[in-house]
Amino acid sequence: MMRDSFLKVGHGPRKVIAMSGWFGSSADWSAMIPALDTGTFTYVFFDYRGYGRAIESEGEHSFDEAARDVLALADELGWERFSLVGHSMGGMAMQRVLLAASARIERMAGVAAVPACGSRMDDKRLAIFSSAIDDLDARAAIIGFSTGNRLSKAWCAHLARESARTSSRDAFAAYLPHWATGDLSASVAGNPVPVKLFVGEHDPAITAELTRRTWLAWYPNADLEILANAGHYPMHEVPVALATALENYLKHA
Repeated sequence: MMRDSFLKVGHGPRKVIAMSGWFGSSADWSAMIPALDTGTFTYVFFDYRGYGRAIESEGEHSFDEAARDVLALADELGWERFSLVGHSMGGMAMQRVLLAASARIERMAGVAAVPACGSRMDDKRLAIFSSAIDDLDARAAIIGFSTGNRLSKAWCAHLARESARTSSRDAFAAYLPHWATGDLSASVAGNPVPVKLFVGEHDPAITAELTRRTWLAWYPNADLEILANAGHYPMHEVPVALATALENYLKHA
């Protein structure tokens, strides 16, 4: 990974690496930055190859590759131990990092996070998401649905355009099957790492019930918190509330 393929914020002793979702990039977390305790934490907002600050980086665009890149970045920064945050697809990606180096992970936090079993999409749903690779209207429709069809269509369209601007088509297409149909659940079951799951009250896909059946069933030290007035994109919808809840959890590491 290139040295400038991530966004670093803060200078505190608590180290955190955040991994974004399929529609996102390191820029997704920007609205949270004014609310972060930069004296206690140092955050690295990671970009997968083909995304954000690493959009020009070629690769296989897999979670195995992302895990290798995260660990190489931590080595470069001199971070022996750190916590992980994952949004949506990033929830599955961070679990691959955990499997690669469990002794280095202090805590994990999932934000509307895809569980280790993936999204278990059937052919019909997979076709809908596949259409978003080349269709901005399809991306906007997915964003609208995943936030409860309660937010401005202009905002959904904006987020769709930003997702297209901050990811290469090849990377965007290649990551879909990894989180849509992949399954790491047998490998993570029983892992003792502390995990906190933040679920938006209006998210129709990553629900509290799904999270209890998956994350909380597989991680014995997992807990769940519902974020009010949020759907699938809390970092955009309720950035200050998310930053506060996240740090209330991470400060106990």
